[in-house]
Amino acid sequence: MSNMNLDRRRFLWASSAIALAGASPALGWAGVAVPERSYPMPQLKAPGERISLDQGWRFHLGDVPFPKIRGHGWSYANAKAGNAQGAASFEYDDSDWRELDLPHDWVVEGPFDKDENLAQGYRPRGKAWYRRALRLDPADRGKHLSIEFGAIATQATVWFNGSVVAHNWSGYNALQIDLTPFARYGDELNSIAVRVDADLMEGWWYEGGGIYRHVWLTKRAAVHIADDGVHADPRRDAAGRWTLPVVATLGNIGSKAEAVEVEAQLVDPWGKVVGAGRVAAEVPSLDQAEARLVLEVASPRLWSVDDPALYTVRTRVWRGGQQVDEAITSTGFRTLRFDPDQGFFLNDQSLKIQGVCLHQDHAGVGVAVPDSLWDFRLRRVKAMGANAVRCAHNAPAPEMLQAADRLGVLILDENRNFNPSPDYMRQLEWLIRRDRNHPSVFLWSVFNEEPMQGTEAGYQMVRRMVAAVKRLDDSRPVTAAMNDGMFTPINVSQAVDVVGFNYQPDRYDRFHAEHPNLPMMSSEDTSAFMTRGEWFTDRARNILAENDEEPSSWGTTHRKGWEAIAKRPFVAGAFLWSGIDYRGEPTPFEWPSASSFFGAMDLCGFPKMAFFLHRAQWIKDRPLLDLAPHWTWPGKEGQPIKVMALTNAEAVELRLNGRLISRQAVDPFVMPSWTVPYAPGRLEAIGYVGGKPVSKAVVETAGPPVALRLTPDRTVLTGDGADAAPITVEALDKAGRPVPTANLPVTFEIANGRIIGLGNGDPNCHEPEKGNARSLFNGLAQVIVQSEQGSSGVMRLSASAPGLRSAQVQLTVQPGALLAEPRTSPVSILSDWRMSPMASTRPDPLAKPADNDMNSWTWAKPGTLQDADPGGGFVLYRLAFTPRAKVRRGGGKLVFGRLTGPAEVYVDGVKVAAKPDAAAGALTTALPAKDGERTVAVLMAVAPGQPFGMGAPVVVEEVG
Repeated sequence: MSNMNLDRRRFLWASSAIALAGASPALGWAGVAVPERSYPMPQLKAPGERISLDQGWRFHLGDVPFPKIRGHGWSYANAKAGNAQGAASFEYDDSDWRELDLPHDWVVEGPFDKDENLAQGYRPRGKAWYRRALRLDPADRGKHLSIEFGAIATQATVWFNGSVVAHNWSGYNALQIDLTPFARYGDELNSIAVRVDADLMEGWWYEGGGIYRHVWLTKRAAVHIADDGVHADPRRDAAGRWTLPVVATLGNIGSKAEAVEVEAQLVDPWGKVVGAGRVAAEVPSLDQAEARLVLEVASPRLWSVDDPALYTVRTRVWRGGQQVDEAITSTGFRTLRFDPDQGFFLNDQSLKIQGVCLHQDHAGVGVAVPDSLWDFRLRRVKAMGANAVRCAHNAPAPEMLQAADRLGVLILDENRNFNPSPDYMRQLEWLIRRDRNHPSVFLWSVFNEEPMQGTEAGYQMVRRMVAAVKRLDDSRPVTAAMNDGMFTPINVSQAVDVVGFNYQPDRYDRFHAEHPNLPMMSSEDTSAFMTRGEWFTDRARNILAENDEEPSSWGTTHRKGWEAIAKRPFVAGAFLWSGIDYRGEPTPFEWPSASSFFGAMDLCGFPKMAFFLHRAQWIKDRPLLDLAPHWTWPGKEGQPIKVMALTNAEAVELRLNGRLISRQAVDPFVMPSWTVPYAPGRLEAIGYVGGKPVSKAVVETAGPPVALRLTPDRTVLTGDGADAAPITVEALDKAGRPVPTANLPVTFEIANGRIIGLGNGDPNCHEPEKGNARSLFNGLAQVIVQSEQGSSGVMRLSASAPGLRSAQVQLTVQPGALLAEPRTSPVSILSDWRMSPMASTRPDPLAKPADNDMNSWTWAKPGTLQDADPGGGFVLYRLAFTPRAKVRRGGGKLVFGRLTGPAEVYVDGVKVAAKPDAAAGALTTALPAKDGERTVAVLMAVAPGQPFGMGAPVVVEEVG
């Protein structure tokens, strides 16, 4: 193959996706024709106004113990709503905490530690806190306000304005919280506090720690569409007619029932409305109602893995002739069918499932994966020839499903916790409601490898979980990933629609013979080990060769695993373990290995031999030929090197430096191989079909590295502070060839952007994944860059290494912005005051309530005036608080926004200011610097019959 093609593929392999006879297809990543997006991307909207809350959080690594509660007053107050203590308190000082934006995984930032759990990648996890201030516009009063945390690893408690609003027991489900009853508006800020406990494990793989998916604030009308409240899943009847049932779940926070109309429009992939309908509904106060309608659809374009045609459903709520809410939902028309003899059918066409299992972490970023990186990962999977992904073993990021819808990737959506008790059943039901509109989702899985799978108890558990799924979505089959128990008298295979086999290829035939009416597939397959770029196993160094000769004890090689699937029509397909490497589970090794060896690609998404093997087996529409390994072996002259051709040709001819070695017929399950004594130069293979050459692959001996090269996945980013792109780093020789043996340190500099992660795919590497330096591993490394919020112009990344010519790449940054809530600077708002009984004579300004007095002194919050007192008199307000660190060190100002009458202000028992005017007005006074708790008292004269009090927030401002 030409040097041009070698430059294009950039990944140490000679790839041929070039037909020698006829036009060459467009080459994408790794020499693979990547499908172009043929339809406009649907603009998906949540109900109402959805605003990002990712920016402006404060973070503290480690727990913040709650103060020990003592005394009558504190004990009483602590039990009341809104009075959370410690870091959950509205007034807690977080000014010295680190400020960051979400998504965030603190675990990937930490060091490797031999004493930590290997399953979690030898990374310490622990506990942490997040806090954020939030300002709500007074115009938001009367709206339904909710916050959604996409996922928090692992367990979490959320406080809003000092009240617990949620406990979460899983690191994979979203939290959807109604904030409306707790909200404050205008200058009276709101406080969000989240305590995260990541010491607890749900899986046996790397799970990260923190708020690692997006956070959204949604503002809706009083009558609105509920969270995940639109179900629009097309159906085809026995006569072949298509309809789209639309069910909208509506909520109402108003004081009375409301009559509304719900409209649904179906928009085709090109933006044309092809169906519409309306229906009336009545929504009770503080309750929900459903609006149902059915749209008829003539001859829709079908969604498939080769033609992912997406439709959108526009659902609107009308009240009194005015639109009050809208949601836009993606959907697709397709049929799914599993046959016990012939496997899987998509749109009535037989389709072998060529799947991979994926965990959700990536090099450099851990589980805090930017949206664009999901697109990147699925394009890698698609380039391998895979048509399906199993989410292992948990609910995926919604952005992954959106990418799968767009790209045409089938998704096996898997539940995490095998438990039908109420807390865990709610997690399963949430998963179904959230994901049931995605055309890419074709199977639900209720568990993975549970010890109870072959018992009556397991059967009863699965019956209940399957029933819960079917109540919410009866259009997709349900499976379970079983690794045993399928032959016991009562087992879970009797409760699911499709039986999933994890491994066990020797049991396929027996199970099919004994249960001929049960569809089956391999839900997890192969589990073979490879270290990218290594071709000789060295277990003393935790290295396993890429040549597909290192199967696990429970699995098999890639070649044997796929042969067992491909030769059995009744096995619907397989999900390879795994598509991409992941942290943790470093089987078969322990320290220093910190990530898996199972992937067809490494942790960065760089391909291993298994990638090209399966690509040759799975892609049939164009000629493919790759050679393995590379041909740079200094010091091994004359020594035998095993060479493999990975191809969909009928025969392959191999030449070394122009000399014919041999031509071999191709067994697509074994693939041709030769033992070739190493001689530097050019190794060339030619693929033949029908006796004619159709493809070519070349590997050449590279010289010493002399320069670096940077190759971005994309060259255009949006300057919204969220868009990100991986950039490949390579070392080249003087001829411009990648050097596959380069293992050298590289340092990076960036302008008009930021580096958010670094990796090289080495499972034994302990270099930091954050910062500006990373070593190449067997010729490759990866830098993930992200735009700055509000940026535009050119982003520049440069790379340098000792003794090599540096490299630079430029990316265009286009203006763009997320609909995001502005960063709200945390300030001290003094809100929890005690107010004395009205007195006819001037009280002692230093008076305070008895610790056990919960009734004569009441609670008062600034911003609301007290009822008029006919007799007038005097009232004393009192509060104790600890100022924020900067105020403690340098002093500040006490700002009373509105005091209704003459008043005096005392700080720590000393009079510091007075307002003689009877008219309502503001008052500002200095707050001297001082450590520890401070007391503030306000003595106010009250005019007879006049409302009184603090009519606006009381704020402590920093000075300087």
